[in-house]
This record gives sequence, structure tokens and C-alpha cells, in this order.
Amino acid sequence: MKAIGKLAALSLTALLAVTACGGGETPVAQGPQPLRMTIWTSNEAHLKLFNEIADEYRKTHPDVGAITFDTIPFENYTTTITTQIAGGKAPDLAWILESSAPDFVGSGALAPLNSKIENAAELVPSATKLWQQDGELYAYPFSTSPFGVFVNTDLVKAAKQKSPQELIKAGQWDWEHVNDVNAAVAKDGKQGLTILDFDYKGWDNLATIWGGWGAKAYSDDGKSCQFNSPEMVEAMTFLHTSIFKDKAMPGPGTVADFFAGDSAMVIAQISRAAMLKEGTFEWDLVPLPAGPKGEYAVIGQAGIGVLKKSPNAELATDFLAFFTNPANSAKLAAYFPPARSSQLTADTMAKTNPLLKPDQLQKVVIDGIENGVVKPSHTGQAELAQTIRASLDPLWTADADVKTVLDGVCAKIQPMLGA
Repeated sequence: MKAIGKLAALSLTALLAVTACGGGETPVAQGPQPLRMTIWTSNEAHLKLFNEIADEYRKTHPDVGAITFDTIPFENYTTTITTQIAGGKAPDLAWILESSAPDFVGSGALAPLNSKIENAAELVPSATKLWQQDGELYAYPFSTSPFGVFVNTDLVKAAKQKSPQELIKAGQWDWEHVNDVNAAVAKDGKQGLTILDFDYKGWDNLATIWGGWGAKAYSDDGKSCQFNSPEMVEAMTFLHTSIFKDKAMPGPGTVADFFAGDSAMVIAQISRAAMLKEGTFEWDLVPLPAGPKGEYAVIGQAGIGVLKKSPNAELATDFLAFFTNPANSAKLAAYFPPARSSQLTADTMAKTNPLLKPDQLQKVVIDGIENGVVKPSHTGQAELAQTIRASLDPLWTADADVKTVLDGVCAKIQPMLGA
């Protein structure tokens, strides 16, 4: 990371606080005002839908000029926004990662939304929790998407293993049996289980595994490191064994694209189903396997907020209300699972997700939203994430001592947790 990016990431909370309370009145601009919303998707179908909604809004709002959706690469997303804020070029609206939610919400940088969002009362509590403070909503939970497991059933069958549905019916859809299936596929020359966007860097995606052991990155109050808890040690020991002994997961440096048919399974969200539209193999989508603590679900989430100090904050808030109203939320549900209870039905979602069956949507998405926990987040997450990633690097060798590595993680981050 470049020095300026690192500085911006480390000072996110302070910069957002300045954005929230900086002085001086902005001169009243003349003519139609443009709006800019930062996003991280570059998917053409997503952008086409966004622009269609924006064009529809502008038809009845002549005071709004061009509405631009500014795509920023995911890996540098929050750092880039922070740099823009520091340079006085903050966006009007921002698509915010769940990991940055405590910084954005807690700093006071975002405009309140309760009175602006249409039918806000129907937003499900599990979706809004991360984006609220003192009863006020500060970002709309735009995408509340549980993780599931996509399975290449052709590879599983070729390895003479039970299909996911057979394991589920037998009460054996758990990490022990899933590991055996992936190890068998790996012996046949393909790869086993992959975790999308992990690549031995995105450690927070491992919550999709350690959740089965009841493990957490931080205590509920955020004051204590939990990486060396007994639950986390057990979960990470399982993961390490799966990678380096059982070969059920591709090791560091190995590229395996599930969607190209290279691996048996991938942990991902339903938006990735579109990549299987032209697939050459049979596949299924099922919930995360049960762990020693039973069934669980993990949610990846994004919110859209309005920067309070935007000179166009009022217009931006009105556009956000339109962008997320029930009609547009139903359209966006084709890619981004909605937070509106009226739209969280298998039949409703199946209309905009033709590649997925109602049963898959019910068990992975709807049940996941109702029962899942969001990926790890904490105030100052940018700095924490860098430190945790570096501290976990020694774990990704065959002879690593799991407990020692995890003790090292806590030694590094405990002073950063504010306890």
C-alpha cells in the first residue's frame, strides 16, 4: 500500500469526524446539481440497472444533473474514499463495506435516514443493526447477502462421493464430511474447497468457516481479542489440517477457479450465480456446513450512506430514498438480497434470480438473513485488518504452530482494541 493510502486508512475515524463537523457554509450552487456515488462493482449488468434507476429519477427531478456511479477497486475501496475525504473530494453517497460501518456510523459523518426511507419499518432488524446508532439509521442496508456453498456436483460424482443433497438428507452436511468430499476430489486431480476473495489475505472471509465452531474475532463488546480462544484455535487447526494435510483446500499460491470448473466447491454469495449462466457442469447451492456448534450463517453486507458534509446532501438523501424504495429494491434483488421483509420470500426472489431455485433461496438467503451474523467489523478496522493479516501470515506454512500464531495475533491487536 502506498504511504498516502496507509495514512488515510489509519486515520479513517478522525477524517470522518472532521467530515461530520467541519465548519463553513457551502455556497449555494446554481443549476442542476450532479451527484456521485462511490461503488466497488464494475459488473456491466449492475451498472446498467443503477443507471436505469438514476435516469428514471432524473425525469422528475430537474434540479439533479448527472448521477455518476464511480467504481473503485474493492481491494483499495475504503482507502481511496478516505483519501478523497482528506482531499476535500468526498462523494455525495458511498457504498460502505460492513468492516467500515463502525467508523462511518460512529463518527457522525453520515446523514440520518429514518424519516427518508420509504417503509423503513419493514427493514429486518438483523440487516439494520450494523447501520444504526441510538435508534437512527445512517446507511441503508443495500445488500444483505449470506454466504452459501456452490458445489460442482459433476466433480463430486466423479470422485464417487455423496452429493450435497444426499449428505443433507443423511444429516451429514457438516465440515467433517465436506472435508472428506473435497479431499477425495483433490486426489482425482482437481481442487477441493475454495473461499472466494480469501487468497490467504482476506482473513475476515474465514468467518464463514470458524463460525461453525462459535469462534469470533473480537468479544461482543469489542474490547477483547478472541483469536486465541479455544473455539478459534480448534477452528483454525481444522482449517490448517484441511489445507496442508488433507489437501482438501488449495494451498497458498494455487489458483483454482470454481466457475471455470477447477474446484469442487466455493464459499460465495448468490450474486456469483450469474457466473454460472453459461456453465458447463452441473451445480448446486447449499448452506454452509454445520460445525461442532451446529448450524450457522454468515452475512456479507453493504450499506449506502450520504456524506453529511456533501454540498448536495439533501438531494443525495432524496435520491437514496428513491434508489431503495420498494419498487427499485425489487429490481436490485436480482443481484443484491433485499432487507425488506415483504420481499424476503422465495417466490419473490426467484423472479429476479432465475438461476436459483426457490428452495435454494429459502435455505441459503432468507434463512441466512434471519439467523446469520455479519462478518467481523470494529472501529479502526482498516488498521486492525492490516495487522491481523500480517500476524496470520506465519499460519500459512505446513509446520505452523496454530496456537502460537493465534497468540501472536492477540498480542498485536489487543492494545488496539481500546480496552
